[in-house]
Amino acid sequence: MNTRHKSKTVACLLASCGGAFGLHRFYLHGKREVVAWLYLCASFVYLAIVIVHWMQDSLGANVAVLFPLPAFAALIESLYLGLTSDDEWDARYNVRALQRSRSGWPLVVLLVLTLGGGFVALIACMARATDLLYTGGSFG
Repeated sequence: MNTRHKSKTVACLLASCGGAFGLHRFYLHGKREVVAWLYLCASFVYLAIVIVHWMQDSLGANVAVLFPLPAFAALIESLYLGLTSDDEWDARYNVRALQRSRSGWPLVVLLVLTLGGGFVALIACMARATDLLYTGGSFG
């Protein structure tokens, strides 16, 4: 019995864009994947923190809003998935699929954009957190 081919590029795109909600894990493992549900729950907790931040102005909520940990974890996982060799990818996710993986330039561009965007987001969050902690938000 053959199964559906799972594309590494699609998995990385899902991890980069919707990985905070576990979309890449649902794509790779199905709806019974526990880690995918943990991503989803963590995202809802993060959204609850954002709502608390809007309702009351506390320093802890201000700093917590700046670090969307599920999104950062998904970006790291996207890089991990994208840098997996095609043979290892097929051995892990496409065992019974008839088609074999061939990574190309779209995956490379996606990985570069993921790395660059994640780095910029992390540095921006760290800069804003430093501003909030040391100056009380005087610079923005």
